[in-house]
Parts: sequence; structure tokens; C-alpha cells
Amino acid sequence: MRNLYFLIGFFLGTTLMVAQEFEASLQLRPRFEFRNGYKTLLENEQDPVTFVSQRSRLNLGFLNENLKMKVSLQNTRVWGDVPLLTTADKNGIGVFEAWGQYSVSSTIGFRLGRQVLSYDNQRILGEVDWAQQGQSHDAAMLQFFPYENNTLDVGVAINSEKEELFKNAYQVNNYKNMQFGWYNIITGSSEISFLLLNAGYETEISTTKREVQYMQTWGSYYQFSKNKWNGNIAAYGQTGEKNGSSLNAWYSGANLYYKLSISLGLGVGAEYLSGTDMENTSEELNSFTPLFGTNHGFNGYMDYFYVGNHQNSVGLIDIYTKFSFSKGKYGFTLTPHFFTSEADIKDFQSNTMDKYLGTEIDFTGYITLSKSATVAFGYSQMFGSESLKRLKGGDPNSVQNWAWISVKFHPKLFFISLTD
Repeated sequence: MRNLYFLIGFFLGTTLMVAQEFEASLQLRPRFEFRNGYKTLLENEQDPVTFVSQRSRLNLGFLNENLKMKVSLQNTRVWGDVPLLTTADKNGIGVFEAWGQYSVSSTIGFRLGRQVLSYDNQRILGEVDWAQQGQSHDAAMLQFFPYENNTLDVGVAINSEKEELFKNAYQVNNYKNMQFGWYNIITGSSEISFLLLNAGYETEISTTKREVQYMQTWGSYYQFSKNKWNGNIAAYGQTGEKNGSSLNAWYSGANLYYKLSISLGLGVGAEYLSGTDMENTSEELNSFTPLFGTNHGFNGYMDYFYVGNHQNSVGLIDIYTKFSFSKGKYGFTLTPHFFTSEADIKDFQSNTMDKYLGTEIDFTGYITLSKSATVAFGYSQMFGSESLKRLKGGDPNSVQNWAWISVKFHPKLFFISLTD
């Protein structure tokens, strides 16, 4: 902790000598969860689990005419993960963000350091804020503004396990290198963007050889808002190599939302993620991977699909509706999902099974206590099928549900402006 206090003091002291603006804020987010079939179907003899996780963050920000900086320190923990009289925390204090951004001119700038890469609806690149640890990248990014309401971001990431004297295997569960370009055009109440992303993963080819295999993700996202309507549509393809196989995969998704009144809204949507047939004998992989997206926000909150699972599998078709109510400090949302596989599922005798995977119903709500405190909660239930059992195991005939409640404290500690 002494090092943490020194860092805060140094950052504040040096900033006040030269900066125009400095701000500091806290975020504490404890969350209680009851898991009885979260991510996978439980067997009858397996008992549900309850626990409380917590995120604690300190955010420091600095801004002047050309320079912008942010440092975000955090600790994530589960209540009780260390003894009461512990001398050290299990996870310690980590750096969630630490970057500096410099504007060379009104049309070009760059950002270096650990940063969040969040674009469009976060389907491919997102913050993953639901996870207590969040998601950030060590990257360098150039940002261009060639025309009014036009933005081009070009990013590069080069990862190593440690400082080396010669080449060694990279064994961190991460990409070895990544490059992307994102172009965004805003026209009135709509916008369109184009994404090209190349990610290289070091793969073991043999016991004596490793090589970096590259997969490309490319596509476009469009969103609009007009009168009481808003919506979006996206389509992406994936090519290259993955796990020693050639990759040819596709994604498409669309949402349409209508504001029935000031408080009520109704929406419909669907997603298509291509998959690979079970017992596939070809050398081509057809399973789309949403890579670095905020996948908890898609395909049901119980995270049965693409949240650390369902990779290189049979894909997914998700059709859903959304009912929302908000008034003042309160808001509620009800979202039923209907899931089927995109590719064929085979039973243990190689017979083709029904593609229907199950229906999930998600209910969420929030209460705004003040500008610095919010309560959020939710309940979800999965009605799984025999085909889902084939993929996940467990018992689809038993009750599979999940409930949670979270309190978020996010006060601004202070804000100093030397230009006032």
C-alpha cells in the first residue's frame, strides 16, 4: 500500500504544477450471485453455490491542451478468499488502465499504454465491464480525423511474457500480436463503421516447433435513431488459421427497438454465428468467435455461449424480444431468448439431433439511489434441451437458474481545473 500512496501523491503533485485539469474517482462494486446452472447445466446431485465478488478501483485522470492521461488501479476479490489476519491479498493491486494520449494537431493524435478498446456495440471489441476485472489491452493507437464526423483508429499490440535475451515460447493465454483499423462515419442520427482486425496466436505445431497463426475479422456495423425508433445491424467474416485449421466463419446480427411511450419500450433482435458440424471430417473450421467482445451482453445473461466457452463449436442462432420500462430512478427489462445451433449436433451414435438448444428468460432491473450509488439486480432461468445436454452435460430437466444483486458506489473524489 505504501507504493500505492506514493504513486497517487506523485501523480497529484506533478499534475498540479503543469496541468489544466485533474480528477480522481473511486468505484466499489460488490456483487452477490446465486448460481444454479450458470454457464452449464447442473446435475441433480450438484448443489448451487453463492458468493460475493468485489471490484475496487481508483481512477486518476489528467488533461491539458494536447495531453490526456489516465491511470486506473484495481483489486478484484471474492469475499473470504484470504484469512482474516492475512498479510497479503490474493490478487493484489493491478493496473487496469495506464495510458497517455497526445494530440499532435486537430486531425491526428496517438495513445500508448494499457487501454480499453471498445467500439460500436462491443460485439468484437469491448470493455467486458460485467467481469469484475474488465478487459484492457497493451497497445499503441493512432487516431485520425480526416473529415468532420469521420474517425480512423489504427492500433497495434505486441505481446511478450517478459523481457528476453532470445526468443522463447509465449505461453500466456493471449494473442501474440494484433493489428486493427476502425473507420467511423457519423451522418445526422445514424453512423456506420468498418472494422478490420488481424490477431496472431502462437500455436504448438509439434513438440519442437511453435508458430504464430493469424485470423482476420472484418465487417461493418450500422446504427440509427429516428423519432421513436432505433436499431442496428452488423455483419462480420473470419478467415485465416486457427488451431491448425483453415477458418471460414460468419456473423450477422440485427436489433430494432420502438419507444411505445416515455417509459415503455419494445424490441426484437436476432444473431447468427456460424458453427462447425459435430464429427466434421474436413480441415476447415466454420465456427465464428466474437474475440474480444463484451459477450455477456449477448445471447443471454447466463453466459452459456461465448463467455469463456462454446468456442470452435456448433455456432448459434439467437432470436429474442426485449420489453423495457423506466421511470425516474427505476428501470426493468425482460428479455426471452430462443436458442438453436447453426451446425449439426450428433448424439453418441452419430445420429443428427434437434438443433433446438433451449429458451432463456432474463429479468434485470436497477434503482438509482444517488448520482454516486446504484443498485442493479437480475434473475435468469434456462429451459434447456437434450441437445444442450449433449453440448454441456448436466440435466436439462432440473431447475437451472441464476440470480444476482450488485451495489455500485462511484463517487468523484475531486476535480481541479487550473483554468478556472
